[in-house]
This record gives sequence, structure tokens and C-alpha cells, in this order.
Amino acid sequence: MTVLVAGPDVDGLGDALEARGAAVVRVAGIATRDSLTAAGLDEADTLVLTDMDDASAIPVAKEAKPDVRIVTYATDSLPEFARGQTDLAIDPALLSVDVVADELVEGLVGEQSE
Repeated sequence: MTVLVAGPDVDGLGDALEARGAAVVRVAGIATRDSLTAAGLDEADTLVLTDMDDASAIPVAKEAKPDVRIVTYATDSLPEFARGQTDLAIDPALLSVDVVADELVEGLVGEQSE
């Protein structure tokens, strides 16, 4: 499983995913088509956004790779324009990185939409 993580990831979800065997690639800088492509969007199973300032990357990622799973893990609200293309929006105050990482790696999250 390859996961791209875009944003500051202050809660450590990327580290928790790596600890469970996921290949994690951090997107450098702002999540744009170029930075997502450079990070390996074509091979990624999941894109995790940790900052809603990068929410414009959601439709960009879905256009480039329609089957990529989009997960947001942030305290900020998901903008309306991105809600229909986001598979899962999680508030860190509600679910810990350990719970989210377990679910993402085990493939339980998003199974209903596949």
C-alpha cells in the first residue's frame, strides 16, 4: 500500500502508517498537480491531506487518478467543493492516528465505496 501524505502531519499519521507497513511518501510543499505527480500519485493507493489549505488538490488528484482514495485528517472543515470527491474526512479529535492507520492499512476504511 502506497500513501501520499500532503500537509504538515502534526499528528503523525504518516509515521503511524509507516509503522504498519505502508509505503509513505510525503508531498513536498503545496499539494499541486506537479508535486503530487513528483511524489508518485500514479502508484499511490491513498492520498491523505492534513491541511485543508491543500483541499484544491482533491479534484486534481481525482482527475489524474480517479481510483485514488482521498482521506482528510484535519481539524479544519472540508470545503464544500471537495466533499463529493473525498472518501473519508476525519477529525483528529475524534479518532487517533493509531485507529486511522490500522483501518487504512487493513483496508477497512472505504471498503463500502470500492
